[in-house]
Amino acid sequence: MFVSLSTDFGASSTAICAGVVHSIAPRATVLVLSDEIGQYRIVEGAMLLRRALPYLPVGVHMGIVDPGVGTSRRPVAVETVRGDVLVGPDNGLLVPAAELLGGIATVHRLDNPDYRLPRVSGTFHGRDVFAPAAAHIALGADLDTLGVELAADDLVTLDIPAPQVGEGELVLPVLYTDEFGSLVLGGERADLSAALGLRELAGTRVVVAWTGPDGEPRTVAVPFEHTYGAVPAGQPLCYEDSSGWLGVAVNQGSAARRLGIAPGDVITLRADQG
Repeated sequence: MFVSLSTDFGASSTAICAGVVHSIAPRATVLVLSDEIGQYRIVEGAMLLRRALPYLPVGVHMGIVDPGVGTSRRPVAVETVRGDVLVGPDNGLLVPAAELLGGIATVHRLDNPDYRLPRVSGTFHGRDVFAPAAAHIALGADLDTLGVELAADDLVTLDIPAPQVGEGELVLPVLYTDEFGSLVLGGERADLSAALGLRELAGTRVVVAWTGPDGEPRTVAVPFEHTYGAVPAGQPLCYEDSSGWLGVAVNQGSAARRLGIAPGDVITLRADQG
């Protein structure tokens, strides 16, 4: 029995959820994958699950970034083709990882009070709804007993703009910033290659263009490299990260802080003609 937890709660509230799982399924292996997802940042949490879960054992994976807690948003268990069950709110958080784990097999709403704590608060469903459900699923509970089955295409999905491949430029969103302040972008290496008309990107100078917080257009020219250490410390670069996303980073520094770019911003990458 393997259960993972990923939340934006911080350490103490995540530990409470882990304690609930242990109290119901004392023999389960419980891994806190992260308690440091940016608060309310559903896309960041979704990308963490997408990046991490393929490398974890098949099991029950609880993901909670839940600004709609206590509202009409649905608590769900999403069974994947690989055999995992993802437990969390129906707000788009679970879908990208489920798609990467072979796709969605079934979806069930977590309705049955027998698989919740006796008292359910309006503000801590991680403790009262999701952790008990995850523990019972780990113990072998049939998903049909947890609640009504839903159509997979009825799940909420993330509203992320697709990368726009143009002639000589690529327009794409900033998905999130990682622990080092690197910008993770919503596009892949193939998108940039197609936009620039280049099969090999290494060493290419790329102009990063965006609108600053003051509304003024800004640009910076950076090399496309395979890793941070290919540029001097303190210098920016464009690269492909470990999950296959394009990124902008500063070697031993924070691109987000240096450039003033935040999740949700839109940037344009084009070849440096200088």
